[in-house]
Amino acid sequence: MSKATIFRTMAVSSPQDLIFGTAPKPVTCGTGLVIGGGTVFPEVNFTLPTMNIDSSTWPEVVAHYEEMATNIFKRAVAMNVPGIVLEFEQLPQQTQKPEWGAEITALLERHVKENYEKYGLKSAIRCTPADIRGPAGVKGVKPVMRHGELWDQLNRSFDLCIAAGADLMSIESIGGKEIHDEGLMYGDVRATVFGIAVLSCRDMNWLWSQIVDKCEKSGHTVPAGDTACGFANTSMVLAYQKLLPDVFAAVDRAMAGARTLKAVENGAKGPSKDCGYENPIVKAVSGIPISQEGKSATCAHFSHVGNISASMCDLWSNESVQNIRLLSGNAPEAYTELLAYDVRLMNIANSHKQGHILQSWMVESDKNNSAIGAILTPESVFAIGKAIVAQETDYARTVAAGQAAIDIIQTAVDSKQLTKGKKELQWLEKLHKEFAALPKDENELAEEITSTMGHLYEPESYGMKVAVGAAK
Repeated sequence: MSKATIFRTMAVSSPQDLIFGTAPKPVTCGTGLVIGGGTVFPEVNFTLPTMNIDSSTWPEVVAHYEEMATNIFKRAVAMNVPGIVLEFEQLPQQTQKPEWGAEITALLERHVKENYEKYGLKSAIRCTPADIRGPAGVKGVKPVMRHGELWDQLNRSFDLCIAAGADLMSIESIGGKEIHDEGLMYGDVRATVFGIAVLSCRDMNWLWSQIVDKCEKSGHTVPAGDTACGFANTSMVLAYQKLLPDVFAAVDRAMAGARTLKAVENGAKGPSKDCGYENPIVKAVSGIPISQEGKSATCAHFSHVGNISASMCDLWSNESVQNIRLLSGNAPEAYTELLAYDVRLMNIANSHKQGHILQSWMVESDKNNSAIGAILTPESVFAIGKAIVAQETDYARTVAAGQAAIDIIQTAVDSKQLTKGKKELQWLEKLHKEFAALPKDENELAEEITSTMGHLYEPESYGMKVAVGAAK
């Protein structure tokens, strides 16, 4: 297996080097699609309408994917897009029965080849098996991450989808979520840090070494990247719903940057997955291209960062939309057109050497509306990235990312650029104190969390024995 590389320096020399469409390390995939080479492409994410998935409905499921692929490519050709990525984000049933996921992957790859041969349209399929390891959140059941029936199913899903021709391989991994969720539920900062910095980073190291090895042996599938969807996206959505402090969610997002970077340090090449709003941090540190989502993903979720999220993207995604009928046509086809217009504007701006002007408007429109927006500016992303690479261990890097975010938010508040209410300011003060009080040694935090939440997770699932610091 590939040996992990720890980034010690930034891939970009300044925030000005972070711009949509261009990444220091472009990726070529599919039928010759170059991502990060100067052009932003749409990435269409699509799923089934509400329905049962079983053997009796499987022919109907296949028909839906056939219809979605046909309509997406039809609209892509009509809109004259320079290229396109289709993401097949598997539903749990399609990973639990790996042959089903592989069948849809092969179906989509057929459409890729047909449209390239007929129209010269360059495209690629991102295959994202569901992280079914667990079960997470089931009372009295500790998730099992590295062995057992669920891991065997996920492992086979990777193998079969790669064999079926997947161009890009991704996953929304959930290792550490069982503790992170508990931290969010009770506003427990230390548990949240532990879930990401200790458990999730360990899981990412192990899981992505497996995925990269499989992709490299295939000779054609690119190990693309992960996302902290189950972590920082949960925080972000809860904050949008006023169920969690915005400042807490922003700090969680910054910490997620150190965690999502682990996929790249273990060999992922990008583009990192769309729902990782922390991806700009990953791009700044590693140089890989990234997929992002925002205002054109309201079919899936709401946020306060719909414009700023596009400011450094290389793929622009709609997150996920069901195959339902709209007045114009089916939703996946309609969202293909929506994304096509979005990327057309970005590409025109870049072609006239005005990309940074459009980017500045994207950033300015969102940065002062939420703490999450404040940490996603190119300047903030660069500062968080520098804080990460200055540290040696995953634990220290994650904590440093969170502390950098706290400092950025505090500066924005002090300068009156970001206005927060009394409760948010109290939480900001609490975050200062909590991070200052975090132990330097992760073993100490592990002992503390295990004493109160040890019933929620299995140390062996994260390669942890008695001495946490010696875990691999």
